[in-house]
Amino acid sequence: MNDTVVTLVGNAATGVDYRETPTGGVARFRFAVTPRRWDRRNSAWTDGSTSFYTVCAWRSLGANLTASVNVGDPLVVHGRLRVRDETLDGQRRTFVDIDAVSIGHDLTWGTSAFKRVARANTALTERPVDMSAAASAANAATAGNGSGSGSGSGAGPGAVGRPVHTQPWLSEQDESAAPVGAAGVPTGPL
Repeated sequence: MNDTVVTLVGNAATGVDYRETPTGGVARFRFAVTPRRWDRRNSAWTDGSTSFYTVCAWRSLGANLTASVNVGDPLVVHGRLRVRDETLDGQRRTFVDIDAVSIGHDLTWGTSAFKRVARANTALTERPVDMSAAASAANAATAGNGSGSGSGSGAGPGAVGRPVHTQPWLSEQDESAAPVGAAGVPTGPL
């Protein structure tokens, strides 16, 4: 694939607009990049002309972006560059978009606190058509945990006292707080 991948450092110029689409949620915002250069003649920093980009972030990145970014936040945006020409009101205009792969706060200008978002395991929440399918789904969900011993504690041989990791993206502390059923599978509404 011959994409132009760029990394830009700048500020969020607008608020994040999040919308649901048939292919998943998308977040969009305008991103301002202003180069600063040292002016030797005046012995001071000067701002160059500001370039504006429309940044698009899809699915989970878009949802997390909506909850994390405000107008004026310093950001680092990494993604694919898209340049398109359109004719509006008889004038030809060029738009520069970034399909974001990764976005984060620029820690040169401040601090940020990361908070991991728990993702749902769809195998645990899907409603099976019959009971044999439910038993298969429960066995498949616990097979990788070593909990097939039938001890009822949700732990396999040698796993006594250790948490059963049904969701690898959660830390032990996060997962130990979640209610767990007899088979080591988090309980909740199905």
